[in-house]
Amino acid sequence: MARFLKGVRYSLNRLITKLAGFNMKNPVIAASGTFGYGHDYEQYYDPSILGGISSKGLTLNPKPGNKGIRLWETPSGLLNSIGLENPGIRAFAREVYKMSEIDTMVIVNLGGDNLEEYIEGASILNDSPIDMIELNISCPNVKAGGMAFGMQCDSAALITREIKKVTKHPLMVKLSPNAPNVADVGVACAESGADALSLVNTFQGMAIDIKTKKAVFENTYAGLSGPAIKPIALRMVHQTVKAVSIPVVGLGGISSWQDALEFIMAGATAVQIGTGNFPNPNLGKEIVRGLQKYCEKNGIINIDEIRGII
Repeated sequence: MARFLKGVRYSLNRLITKLAGFNMKNPVIAASGTFGYGHDYEQYYDPSILGGISSKGLTLNPKPGNKGIRLWETPSGLLNSIGLENPGIRAFAREVYKMSEIDTMVIVNLGGDNLEEYIEGASILNDSPIDMIELNISCPNVKAGGMAFGMQCDSAALITREIKKVTKHPLMVKLSPNAPNVADVGVACAESGADALSLVNTFQGMAIDIKTKKAVFENTYAGLSGPAIKPIALRMVHQTVKAVSIPVVGLGGISSWQDALEFIMAGATAVQIGTGNFPNPNLGKEIVRGLQKYCEKNGIINIDEIRGII
């Protein structure tokens, strides 16, 4: 745990954040699918500046990803249909040491097509030098007609309980905003042993190409992220924080330190930066510095003083 604070001057760092037993340098985490495995942004800044990095989504078996158009820009947002393209858990496990060389919290985002794949993937990760698993329950359960595990409280509770039985790592469950009531799903996960929650994942959206008179994406629907979803994500984070007693990591449309501060004031223990990394690859660094300067200017000894003030 101490390694996350390497080189930090305790008297000056007002952003030290506790998350599921870890002392993070700051509450800023690079979100899954937007930061690779940590080294992709080294040409812009040292990724160890961040409080944590969540890996690209991984599944037990390799996935080639979706065919056709994968990204489509919308006003103040981005639709994506990547399809969890990844080399598989076993291949990642052989390379994870490169990611763990970065002096920050290493989080692995884990997905799967059914409960058995999640369990086996989590078990393989037990021998990897990672710090936390982020369980992506927005994945479709192919054995249950394709409905995502996170859409209903009972299925979310089931997968959380089963992964907690096998994993040696703290478990953060990433919630889908497409559930009928995301706060209720969060409660179900918390009661089933989750150490933390992260929300929100992308909203389901659609785009049509009027020239071809067809849906842009081969799967018709895709995930919407970016500034357009921020007010809704903020509301969902606030509601979930009020409903559970475990840490909540907020994400959804954060593109400035001011946005990040809103989520923290709404009660988020930490925040994740996703789509905002694409137009501004220095965003993570800028948010860390912006939060630090805000605390200094306002005489805040530690950012925990304003966490959840709303």
